Amino acid sequence: MTRFLSFFLVIFLLALPARADDAARQVISDQLDAFQQDDFDTAFTHASPMIQGIFGSSERFGQMVRNGYPMVWRPAEVEFLGERDKGDALMQDVLIRGADGVYHELEYEMIQGPGGWKINGVRLKRTGEGMA
Repeated sequence: MTRFLSFFLVIFLLALPARADDAARQVISDQLDAFQQDDFDTAFTHASPMIQGIFGSSERFGQMVRNGYPMVWRPAEVEFLGERDKGDALMQDVLIRGADGVYHELEYEMIQGPGGWKINGVRLKRTGEGMA
């Protein structure tokens, strides 16, 4: 019986990080879906308090995304790559093909808060047509 409980505990603990990663990926997916519908109010709710403080409103946030990250605003294809635990943040790599056909590898910084995962920043890692 002790062996069974130990085995169950190990399996449970191994499953926890995958759940966190899945939840963080879902937040990114939900924000991308909101961008596709020009629902910047919903997209803004997935941003961390720091990001919300920088932009102040969903309108300004949406304008920044449309102008600075058009591949995020209108992705043609999205693929989640690897993730890294940085202690206080989860770094999630995402490959996005923009409407222009160009691939972009982005790094999302995800932080955990009282309301769940939030996007604390996005960094363009590299761009190229033959990246897929």
